[in-house]
Amino acid sequence: MSEIISAVKLPEGLTAAVDAWARAHSLSRAEAICKLVDLGLKIAPTAPASTHTITSDATGIEETAVHEIEGLLDPALPEDERERRIRRLTEGPPEFSHERIDLPKQQT
Repeated sequence: MSEIISAVKLPEGLTAAVDAWARAHSLSRAEAICKLVDLGLKIAPTAPASTHTITSDATGIEETAVHEIEGLLDPALPEDERERRIRRLTEGPPEFSHERIDLPKQQT
């Protein structure tokens, strides 16, 4: 495998962190940068993310949250109490509703 020499400009703090990682793994800075980039590329998605992800789908996010919350609640709770707790966790406490950016602002 042939190697190409590349110069990289890193912020001072990042350079210090790379150097510390290199020392901890008994590597040179160049070897550490290669390994860290390789590790990063292995965990990075190989294909571009879909333009329509769950993060852009508020309903999907809420449904996922409700499903997760339901799994955490005590099954012995009465249904109305379960619904109240889920609503409070997904909508937030009423005293903070004016802070919600996803809700229309009320006219005062």
